[in-house]
Amino acid sequence: MDNEISTSAEAAEAAILPCVHEVHADPEACAGLTKVPERLQQPDATKSASRWAYERLILYIQNFEKQLDSEHEVAMGFAGGDAGVLRIEGIGYFDPDIITFYGSEANGTKTQLVQHVSQLNVMLRAVPKLRQAEPANRIGFRLASDLDAV
Repeated sequence: MDNEISTSAEAAEAAILPCVHEVHADPEACAGLTKVPERLQQPDATKSASRWAYERLILYIQNFEKQLDSEHEVAMGFAGGDAGVLRIEGIGYFDPDIITFYGSEANGTKTQLVQHVSQLNVMLRAVPKLRQAEPANRIGFRLASDLDAV
């Protein structure tokens, strides 16, 4: 028996984590997140907040990429300030509460964002791919394959 004491808020969050629901004005224009892998549909008290955020971000990135044409890749914009846009090239987490994004800016400058999960605010953006002669980079599918290994 698990002797860990959790707050009522933590218990309520753990009970609803697998649920996803979205409504769109034009479902044809924007496909919402509809498929959640079986493994992520079960509450798991052993996962940290950063692990839950990491896994769910992967699903959103992958879903966003499915809607892109072959000339665009996923990037993220920053809320507030003049920080710009980061082309997503990697994502990680550091238990119990840190998420990190790796990438580059439009001018090629390497960038890393380290963020506490309580401050997580990610705007996914479509940006033109860097190398026109190569296929668009689809990090979401690579990240999704990592879900089985983690």
